[in-house]
Amino acid sequence: MMDQGAKIIVVGNEKGGAGKTTTAMNLITSLLYLNFKVTSIDTDVRQLSLSRYVDNRVSTINKLGLSIPMQTHHKISQNINQQEERAELERILEIARRENDFIVIDTPGTNNPISEFAHSQADLVITPINDSFVDIDLLAHVNPDNLKIIKPGIYSQMVWEQKMNRVQNNKKPMDWVVVRNRVNPVDTINRRNIEKVIAELSKRVGCRLAAGFGERVIFKELFLQGITLLDLKDKQLKPMSNLSLSHVIARQELINLLEALNIPAVTAQIKMKMF
Repeated sequence: MMDQGAKIIVVGNEKGGAGKTTTAMNLITSLLYLNFKVTSIDTDVRQLSLSRYVDNRVSTINKLGLSIPMQTHHKISQNINQQEERAELERILEIARRENDFIVIDTPGTNNPISEFAHSQADLVITPINDSFVDIDLLAHVNPDNLKIIKPGIYSQMVWEQKMNRVQNNKKPMDWVVVRNRVNPVDTINRRNIEKVIAELSKRVGCRLAAGFGERVIFKELFLQGITLLDLKDKQLKPMSNLSLSHVIARQELINLLEALNIPAVTAQIKMKMF
């Protein structure tokens, strides 16, 4: 266990379909395979996508008798009021901080009090976005004539407010990484325009940029079994995977993302341990 207590990572974006749950689950299992103790928390009480992923994983483990690693998982109760949601999350965090190296929180694709509170607790916020101006609009309003940023978007404003709250409460500064998923591999004008805007955005709102996952069928297929890329090395799962070059590339994308997060303990473990 790390000496300074659990690092809280929040995976957030107010737009659905950007790959939050996929990013969160692959991050969680990566940390587990690197021998860290991990707790995950699902605060999306409506969709509960991360909890469904975890349930599928438990079913596969029990069905096949697998020995793949599992985190401790919690989900915020449904049909309780906002104050009760926050109190429940606070209780989970209080215990999880003492018992884990990392806490990974998946948030809903909308802004609400429980999402804001989760962000306020984050040491690191990871924001997956699709490489499109539709997704960027939540981060920044862009002038269509010259591609200059007019003002931060609603999600950027929320993250910035939580950053300031942490400073005012004498907490460690929040790191924010925007992860570009589904980047078009072809060099197009639209791709270059997006890269230009995102580069300016990073300066305006204080985020870092990282490459995420390409558009790969494997990420969608593995959900039903609750498994992730790194689980495929298990002998019982290899027949399910039909490993291809796409899998190899996806695996490297995951490693690149982990390194881009720039978490010293994780980087050290990656250097010492082969996935």
